[in-house]
Amino acid sequence: MARNEQIKTYIQQSRDLYPLFLRAAKRFIAGETREEGVNKAKVLSKKGYRISLEYIGENTQTVQGCKEAKQEFLALIKDLSEHQRDATISLDLSHIGLSIDSDLALNHLHQIAGEAKKYGHTVIISMEESEKTDQILDMYKKTTMEYPNVGITIQAHLYRSQEDIQKLLNYPGKIRLVKGAYQEDPDIAMPRSKALTERYLHFINTIVDARHSLSIASHDETVLDNVVQKEFFNQANVEIEMLYGIRPDLLRSLKEKGAQTKVYLTYGSEWYLYLCHRIAEYPPNVYTMISDMVHPGEFERNTY
Repeated sequence: MARNEQIKTYIQQSRDLYPLFLRAAKRFIAGETREEGVNKAKVLSKKGYRISLEYIGENTQTVQGCKEAKQEFLALIKDLSEHQRDATISLDLSHIGLSIDSDLALNHLHQIAGEAKKYGHTVIISMEESEKTDQILDMYKKTTMEYPNVGITIQAHLYRSQEDIQKLLNYPGKIRLVKGAYQEDPDIAMPRSKALTERYLHFINTIVDARHSLSIASHDETVLDNVVQKEFFNQANVEIEMLYGIRPDLLRSLKEKGAQTKVYLTYGSEWYLYLCHRIAEYPPNVYTMISDMVHPGEFERNTY
């Protein structure tokens, strides 16, 4: 469903289905507009959370669409800077040109990174399907030496990530560590398992021992209990990041323990794929989705 363009288009054009699916999506997104995204970021920031904000989109297929996405990110940085100067902007490189031309994407990334740097913001490049990994890492390395406020996401489930992390420790940008949300061939990636959790913890230890800036992007209580036990969150270069709408109670409790906590917020009209990802990574969310369609607004955002 996530990758089927016919289903996506049908839902987007349906007067009946679109508002129903949007009700479900609003558990996980700030809204469809930049104003909604910035306002939600402002509320959470006042509660003591760091913010990572993304204008949703990926695999943009026209140059004009890439330029419009780049302009939206520049506007987002400016609007966000009116409220705070230490936020994170997250993006997919395929949203700003990678699917068309790498030079186009690199040029747009440098413009966004330069604007973010002026306001003390960080830019985190998201990781996409494995066939894009080399291009994404290459573009990151070409950018972060000039703009050290640019960081990179690494997926622990890819077998190559052990070697990639060792190389990335030589670059200044923050590493955002995730388990990996994309379905990959078993010869290049591990399935969700105890072994993957242990691998994820190993990568945390490696990055923390190197005193490198790290964002632990996980909702896994086994992982987070280990982080608390080792008191990693007491280090200035370590933060714990969770998606908006996922386990706000857990993130709040970590904040109360003194951890540097971050909420990953998204906004935009391209929320369909994002909603599908939330269901794919935790299938019981399909019941939550149906409940939200029937009883919108019952998700209490004040749990943060």
